[in-house]
Amino acid sequence: MRLVGPAGEQVGIVRIDDALRLAREADLDLVEVAPMARPPVAKLMDYGKFKYEAAQKARESRRNQTNTVIKEMKLRPKIDSHDYETKKGHVVRFLKAGDKVKITIMFRGREQSRPELGFNLLKKLADDVVEDGFIESAPKQDGRNMLMVLSPTRKKTEAKVEVEAAKAAKAADRAASQEAERQQEAELRARAAAEAAVKVAPKKRGPADNMDPDIDL
Repeated sequence: MRLVGPAGEQVGIVRIDDALRLAREADLDLVEVAPMARPPVAKLMDYGKFKYEAAQKARESRRNQTNTVIKEMKLRPKIDSHDYETKKGHVVRFLKAGDKVKITIMFRGREQSRPELGFNLLKKLADDVVEDGFIESAPKQDGRNMLMVLSPTRKKTEAKVEVEAAKAAKAADRAASQEAERQQEAELRARAAAEAAVKVAPKKRGPADNMDPDIDL
């Protein structure tokens, strides 16, 4: 078998008895890592540590894995401008969140004879959201409908980080605003208390206040 050392170094082709002896001397395990190779490849390693690290990597991978979500938006080929802007806003929001969006143009009656209406609308939408998404599946006819799939320009994990950062920034701004309001209220209360204290304070009497006004000097 071809033996690989614990640091990945090539030991060479050795007999299995010699490989087992080297493993015992190094207090390591002899693990076959490529049984289908010719000759088979084995490595000297701490198998318990190897399993632990592999489990850690698997958990980390599952934690970072995000499920692909496909949102759907339906439009009519003769949609008015206000509805178009509203639905475009939804598409942008989905893409910013890292989700794919399937756009469906629904034809009715004689509209089916005008597929260019749906194609032009889909092209316009793709151009309008180009900063946040790109065409993954080009427009295609599917019975009465025409379909197109848009993919986000950013990965879902990146979008999630940006959303969380935006939420944190918004919360910080809100906290700062509330603190400023509290300070302003405290200052107003202190000013009102000071003004009230001045009003109720007794006036100091001076020597002239004690003189009889009828006495001529």
